[in-house]
Amino acid sequence: MIAAIVTNCRLAGMARRSLDQRINTQPGRSHPLKPSSPAARTRIVVVDDHEIVRECIQALLQRQPGMVVVALAATGEEAIVFAERLKPDVMVMDLVLPGLDGTGATQRVLMLLPKTRIIVVSSSSAPEHVQGALRAGALGYVVKEGVGSDLVCAVTTVMAGNRYLSPQIAGCAIEGALSARTTTGYLWEHLTPREREVLRRTAAGTPTAQIAQQLSLSPKTIDSYRSRLMRKLGLPNRSTLIRYALQHSTSAY
Repeated sequence: MIAAIVTNCRLAGMARRSLDQRINTQPGRSHPLKPSSPAARTRIVVVDDHEIVRECIQALLQRQPGMVVVALAATGEEAIVFAERLKPDVMVMDLVLPGLDGTGATQRVLMLLPKTRIIVVSSSSAPEHVQGALRAGALGYVVKEGVGSDLVCAVTTVMAGNRYLSPQIAGCAIEGALSARTTTGYLWEHLTPREREVLRRTAAGTPTAQIAQQLSLSPKTIDSYRSRLMRKLGLPNRSTLIRYALQHSTSAY
């Protein structure tokens, strides 16, 4: 599978020019990269435990106008550190990682940065893996064998606020899984107690400032919880979140 990724990179005409942008660190270690030009760009962190895959994905994305890779991470724990430090727009996350796996890292990152878009890149197209990643909050899922052609499109798509699935997994089973995410059962099982409370108070029409006061949080934190709820439930905006809350709050609570 690694060979397939490298082949896809070569077919896309990529050289490993991005390696010159490294800060001097131990070879093979994860690291932040030197800052690029100040022009507005989509800032990306790449997370994969294989160095050659990280570098290949980095080279692919660095060639795209408006995209810059700001860090490379080898573990889920490192992904969280870089997320907190660099606040990227997008994280490209391997599913199988040593220690904290990609699903767990996705959940942890989104708790800190609910507006970060996460794209899982995995060798697996099994429905249970895809569904698990989407339920954790990932906005995209790219199968590694198609990473050269799919990943750039995935980044562009999720930055527009839409979901992206590789063509080979965008079938009925996955669509069914996404529909299942908007059921009361999913709500109760997978939302945290604090998320449920914010959703319940939203359904009651309580203003943001009042919810913040009642829960001893800042209004900005309440907005972050709502963003996380929209991501988990696959809802595009606050108005649909409110409608969802009104439809499900009675049976869910």
